[in-house]
Amino acid sequence: MPQHYRVIVIGCGAIGAATAYWLSRRLRRDEVLALEQYQLGHGRGASEDHSRVIRHAYSRTDYTTLTPAAYQSWRVAEQETGLRLVYRTGGLVIAKRGSAGIESLEATATAMAATGLPFELLSADQVSGRWPQWRLGAQDTALFDPEAGILDIRRATAAHLALARARGAVILPHAPVSAIAESSHEVTVTAGGERYTADRVVLAGGAWNPTLLELLDVSLPIRLTQEQVTYFATPNVRAFTPGQFTIFGLIAEDGLLYYGLPVYGEVAVKAGLDGAGPTVTPETRTDIADPQRVAQVRAFLERYLPGALGPELYTRVCCYDFPPDRDFIADYLPGSGRVLICAGAGHAGKFAALLGRILTELAIDGTSHFPVRAFRADRPALTGADQALTRPNSL
Repeated sequence: MPQHYRVIVIGCGAIGAATAYWLSRRLRRDEVLALEQYQLGHGRGASEDHSRVIRHAYSRTDYTTLTPAAYQSWRVAEQETGLRLVYRTGGLVIAKRGSAGIESLEATATAMAATGLPFELLSADQVSGRWPQWRLGAQDTALFDPEAGILDIRRATAAHLALARARGAVILPHAPVSAIAESSHEVTVTAGGERYTADRVVLAGGAWNPTLLELLDVSLPIRLTQEQVTYFATPNVRAFTPGQFTIFGLIAEDGLLYYGLPVYGEVAVKAGLDGAGPTVTPETRTDIADPQRVAQVRAFLERYLPGALGPELYTRVCCYDFPPDRDFIADYLPGSGRVLICAGAGHAGKFAALLGRILTELAIDGTSHFPVRAFRADRPALTGADQALTRPNSL
């Protein structure tokens, strides 16, 4: 007979790990199963790096109403483990007056003000006065988010898995899923040659979600892109440590978003281009960096942050899962009462702990007390009514 669980979580990256943890807080021992196709902490996903940006600075209240709860959710894991997961450095969003980017910056100020979140608007001179590492022009302006910083995503994912296991969740690596079948009374999952059943199943497979959906004969417009970030071994280490420098995003005049983080995890500044990679599949993706994009990021640093430059330590490649509107999906599959999906849209790392809470509420209670209507699986952007690809604050 298959082993039965209240909830099975497929995928043990940041969102899956958080979901397993929050489920383990609500359910009894041995009622939660989390399946991972590779070893825990593998480097193929988007959750295994030293750092991710965490911030309040979003241009829509759909997100700014959730960011305080995201920070609070990470604090729960910090308090329970004794580990520090969030390092506040402050954060800058920079754009040139008269460019399309300034509209996003102004919308961010409006959304943060509407939610009561702290921020400052700064001129180029004010930015350079506080952080002389920058070389900005007179037309550049910035929004400063004082609570932004670094999320240690790799440590956070491992912490959630450890906490879930301590509360009785079963964490099973090396268990690739080969079949999922939903019936009126349960869902059957075949993984690693074994059959399991559950009342609910949560798909948290990241770049592998489209593959999991195929097993259910369901399709959602999720586009996978191959993204990368480069660590530059700056010789000016002290000037770019978290105590001296912030996380940042600069919207260039051509609309591209360059972003970066201070020295953390490696003795190097981390920088990249947001959402600029080619469309791939789980089968066609590679671990090979695109030297042209590395050169673009290097040219950006030469212009704006020359002190950050140094030899390329390495470039890390991963996949992002983009719905057409680049908003999350956190909902039951259309037409399903037992299978949920979470798609991170390339910017869910900072929200992973909260998304785990949301998915737990949806799985157990059928609804969430957090405002997540914008992330429904049956919204127009996913059903074909609005297929325009936008760039909402990805970082």
